[in-house]
Amino acid sequence: MKRALLIAALLLGAAAPAAAPAQDRPGGGHGPQDSAREAVTAGRQAPLSRVIATIAQRYPGRQMNTTQGDYGGRPAYFVQWQLAKNNQLVVFIVDAQSGQIIGQQGG
Repeated sequence: MKRALLIAALLLGAAAPAAAPAQDRPGGGHGPQDSAREAVTAGRQAPLSRVIATIAQRYPGRQMNTTQGDYGGRPAYFVQWQLAKNNQLVVFIVDAQSGQIIGQQGG
């Protein structure tokens, strides 16, 4: 049941309309992508490209969707991945600071 809810949440996130550019937001505020970019630049967060490369090296397949959130009180990437060997969907939970896979749902 948890797996189905997590996958549904990831899929709904992919269908959400794109956020307005920062200059179009009232007060020119920061969006989640701006915050993530700043965290990567400052070295507080692993770049998503490195996370995807790590997963691809260990689990041949393709990225379907990625969201960010908290897992156990720490920032995390939730990477929805389709395995090449059997087309199953897996959600990898990756520590956003270290870039290490810390869990998975499905597969």
